[in-house]
Amino acid sequence: MTRKLSKAVDVKIAYVLNTYPQPSHSFIRREIQALERQGFDVARFAMRASDTPLVDKGDKAEAAKTEYVLAKGLGTLAAALLREISQPGFGAAFKQAIAMGRRSSTGVLRHLVYLAEAAWVKQRCKSESIEHMHAHFGTNSAAVAMFAHLLGGPTFSFTAHGPEEFDAPQSLSLGTKVDASAFTVAISSFGRSQLSRWAAFDAWDRIKIVHCGIEPQKFSNPTAMPDGDLRLAAIGRFVEQKGQMVLVQAFADVVKAQPKAQLYLIGDGEMRADLEAAIAGYGLQDNVTLTGWLDEAGVRAQLAEAHALVMPSFAEGLPMVVMEAMAAARPVVATYIAGTPELVLPGQTGWLVPAGDQEALARAILDLAATSSDTRAKMGQAGRLRVLKRHDSDVEAAKLAAHIRSTKG
Repeated sequence: MTRKLSKAVDVKIAYVLNTYPQPSHSFIRREIQALERQGFDVARFAMRASDTPLVDKGDKAEAAKTEYVLAKGLGTLAAALLREISQPGFGAAFKQAIAMGRRSSTGVLRHLVYLAEAAWVKQRCKSESIEHMHAHFGTNSAAVAMFAHLLGGPTFSFTAHGPEEFDAPQSLSLGTKVDASAFTVAISSFGRSQLSRWAAFDAWDRIKIVHCGIEPQKFSNPTAMPDGDLRLAAIGRFVEQKGQMVLVQAFADVVKAQPKAQLYLIGDGEMRADLEAAIAGYGLQDNVTLTGWLDEAGVRAQLAEAHALVMPSFAEGLPMVVMEAMAAARPVVATYIAGTPELVLPGQTGWLVPAGDQEALARAILDLAATSSDTRAKMGQAGRLRVLKRHDSDVEAAKLAAHIRSTKG
């Protein structure tokens, strides 16, 4: 069932994004659509299209609504920048781009490209009467939004997710972006604490917590806890920070005690060949399946067949897949990092283990295997209640909407 718009359009905003849409960023799509239900007209400006094939029809629809800045061509962006040179805000924006470029790992030239992208975005905002810009991630998209604002464009805000922003706050000029924004969004209390480390003290009250959201109606009838041999799902990009290699190593220990246990790794990425080699090396070909990227319906189907989600990450913000698993009434085995403990409660909704600890992860999975089906189901239901209370996409979008509207008053 599709939720209806709550009111007529009353605010026109732009979302400024780096690569959009992406399979792993469906939360941005949900947030935009929830804002539209809140009465916003949202333009989508992305620097580039995803190089990952889109399999979800929702992502494909979003791609059709998105304007791609770099696709306009170097000539168009250069012309947009030249039009700004005589404008009052150009000097401040240019100096800031140089300063940020010198601090960064990508250099001054890259930041001048961001400035050209910002000139185009600023001019599109003017032509579309856009009143506010919101970016996701404190990386180049936030830089483009900030530069567009300095050039004389509308106010801007951005959502910082982590872990990338928190790994390189000085190189990304994270504090500068927070200080210049109308407000900044953290997705957890942990995230807010990390932003506060780099922001000026008088900017702290402009750092707001708005959780990423799920759409409860898509999880309205969770499947009962399945019977049978242990089956786990792990969802995410195949990259170092997601910890799938430790999971494969831990699962080799699990299979010694539970020979029929099954693990489904859902996703894809640069580490796929390494994971396949490890699976073969441990003789787990009959126990571990790599599915590739699945659409939202496919992910929900995998969660319905699983007894639990495993999230073995080394670094995160607050993983959407944990929220989705909890909404599907499945307990979660996750690492004790970042914002995850704000959602996963040991003994109540799942298990938490130290990141990178293969033995602790294996023990937690074996503990899950030894837990009765009734107890697993109770843990799943407790998690479901918790996530529906804290992460409803419309409730969280209403918070974001209020912050955006406050910039106009």
